Amino acid sequence: MRKFRVAALLCAGAMACVLSRFAAVIVGTLLLITCLPCSVVAADIEGVHFADECQHGAITLELHCVGLLRYKVLFKGYVAALYLGAGVSAGEALADVPKRLELNYFWSIKGAKFGKAGDEILAHNVDPDTLARLRPRLEQINALYENVKPGDRYALTYVPGFGTELALNGRSKGIIAGADFAAAYFRIWLGDQPIDTTLRDQLLRCPRPAAQHRMYQADPYSCGWRTSRGYGLLRRERGDGASSSG
Repeated sequence: MRKFRVAALLCAGAMACVLSRFAAVIVGTLLLITCLPCSVVAADIEGVHFADECQHGAITLELHCVGLLRYKVLFKGYVAALYLGAGVSAGEALADVPKRLELNYFWSIKGAKFGKAGDEILAHNVDPDTLARLRPRLEQINALYENVKPGDRYALTYVPGFGTELALNGRSKGIIAGADFAAAYFRIWLGDQPIDTTLRDQLLRCPRPAAQHRMYQADPYSCGWRTSRGYGLLRRERGDGASSSG
């Protein structure tokens, strides 16, 4: 009987030791999770990294979602990330609210071709009078575009009262004034008839990011060619003929 009690005590002691170590691991893990910086919340898509947020003056823009634009299903054109001001929903993306669109390219595109392509897409998203009113500012932004090569990144950032800034690889190219300009220009990617409906839906229909690092691998079939509008630029660069933007 005494041997049984000793054995039971030894067993209980060993179990207590195991539980103690298990508890220590759990507590340590919780402490590690609690201490992780917010910067780990980000997105990677097709090997391209997008930060969780970016600062534009006093405005903080939070990553909403990312997407991939494909050319004829098989070829990757670029990946994009949509950032919105704090508290701004996807349904308000075209309103007079802070927003940012980053485009990271997989192909070389000549700067002179961005303007014509953008104009063609805008013509399907705004009425002729609006397009005519915006013409001087469209010419202004069209003149800012430079040639891009694989890995380059354009960013369009709109802040109410400040205007729309075009930047290439973090270098500001210029600022276009007016909420009306931003409301029209972002329609190239987010409007009713954008450059690609799949890309638009990827950027708008995804929830705010959870507190974890996210990896995206675009499905080459679900992210396919939904509309031919706007792909001519990529075709010309590949020698296929036509016109596009972004």
